[in-house]
Amino acid sequence: MSFLFVALGGALGAMGRYAVSLIPLKIGFPLQTFVTNIIGAAVIGFIAGVASHNANVSQNTILFWKTGVCGGFTTFSTFSLEACNLLEQKLYCRGGIYIALSIICCMAGVVCGKRLSLVLKL
Repeated sequence: MSFLFVALGGALGAMGRYAVSLIPLKIGFPLQTFVTNIIGAAVIGFIAGVASHNANVSQNTILFWKTGVCGGFTTFSTFSLEACNLLEQKLYCRGGIYIALSIICCMAGVVCGKRLSLVLKL
């Protein structure tokens, strides 16, 4: 049964990721992936925070959100490809900024999500 929760969440997450990728931006910076990963990091932090402070959250709910939705929504492989493409195009500064900001902002997103779960007392 847990596979079904992961599959349903993954489908929703992947559809959300695709929807974000359709936002038309031509700025030379992979902003859609960057924002998607930060949102996903904040959501997974929030879910982890809720799960750690609320024993009433079922394992299937956690699997649906963390493994399914967040796993389907965020995209480390796309981030990696875009970072490599920037570096291969000799856009070293832009690539380095993308890599550094992605790591820093996604980790900050997890921290913010966890803190939000405490503030909301869920």
